[in-house]
Amino acid sequence: MKTSKIMKQPELGQKISEIRKSKGLTQEELVEQCNISVRTIQRIEAGEVMPRSYTIKTILSVLDYDLEKISTEEPKITKEFKKLFLLEIDDEKEAGFLTRQLNIAWISGIIYFLLGFVEIVADYYRYEEDQMIINQFAYVFLKITLLVAIVLFTRGFVLTGKIFNNYLLKITAFMFIFVTILFYSFDIISLYVGDFDYRIIIGAESMTYGIIGILFGISVFRLQNALGTIATVTAVFEIITYAFLTTILLSIVGLVFLTPTILLEIILLFKVCEMIKAKEKTLLTS
Repeated sequence: MKTSKIMKQPELGQKISEIRKSKGLTQEELVEQCNISVRTIQRIEAGEVMPRSYTIKTILSVLDYDLEKISTEEPKITKEFKKLFLLEIDDEKEAGFLTRQLNIAWISGIIYFLLGFVEIVADYYRYEEDQMIINQFAYVFLKITLLVAIVLFTRGFVLTGKIFNNYLLKITAFMFIFVTILFYSFDIISLYVGDFDYRIIIGAESMTYGIIGILFGISVFRLQNALGTIATVTAVFEIITYAFLTTILLSIVGLVFLTPTILLEIILLFKVCEMIKAKEKTLLTS
């Protein structure tokens, strides 16, 4: 099943201009009937802005043109995937909505940070001492809770990448989500399957996170113009942390650096959230 999606700029502006001219209308005559400014029409037709869906419908109604004719088709699964991770933010979404999503992200980061210490102890006794200090149900619940928290936390960086047009940040954040789901699923499934060499899995996990993390750090470094010192410091800590993880032998040092790194990432998302709040106030007062 497919759903309709309005074409993007500059194709939309070109199409509206084409329809208007075919109707024999000037921009001034069109705005008189649409009750919008000439400057707005000019910017829309020039492809400088993406108008709200209400504005598009109003213009097309005056031009007596079917909205579906300027719609493209997008698979429903793709649309839902984008909606889930906020890859597509149309003009109708309020800044307040973005603020709530970022709040969820950094709060999830705090939950991940705190429960991470419990996880380290539980995994140490499970793998090194061959004993469970908590029962299997509690262990599975801990892992699932952490997985949800990490996904929501990392989702905040997907959104941040979208806001600042940082494609590397979006891609690496998605990679983090994927490998996290993979390794946490293994932690749970391995409770119920036969023996395995956990050192191989931990080594693969350390190497995988290390490589992705270095790229993630580079992508965060690109936020320094918008976010300043916090982005630079966070990026440096991430690159150092994950560089140690890639060595496997020095991964314990990476785990030590991971503590301040996660805290810096939480602060970074909080700052992005505050920026969106400031933008929201500006929109309300303008």
